[in-house]
Amino acid sequence: MANYLIFFNQQWVGDHPAEWYEGRGVLARAVVREMDEAGVLRFADGLVEEIDQAFFADPNGETVTFGRGPFVRTEQYIGGMTIVEVPDDEAAQYWAGRIAQACGWPQEVRRFKS
Repeated sequence: MANYLIFFNQQWVGDHPAEWYEGRGVLARAVVREMDEAGVLRFADGLVEEIDQAFFADPNGETVTFGRGPFVRTEQYIGGMTIVEVPDDEAAQYWAGRIAQACGWPQEVRRFKS
């Protein structure tokens, strides 16, 4: 079994009316329950959208420096993630597809090294 990170960048979500998000939330929560019942779910959640609430720790000095906001300001940042433990890429693709369909935006999949 291997662990996979399934995630999306906030910018992939797009602008939609509140009703659209409410409907997608129901679908997404159903997929998370399905993953939990299948025994593959390790973690799933969205991140706070306000990027200025992020903070960082930078070890590149005599002491660690902490700061508010993202470490590097970029146009894209992670909006949410799911970690699943599945036997192979095919199973990870299945769950990524289910999440993408439920949420209505793309998902990227990366396998953990260990």
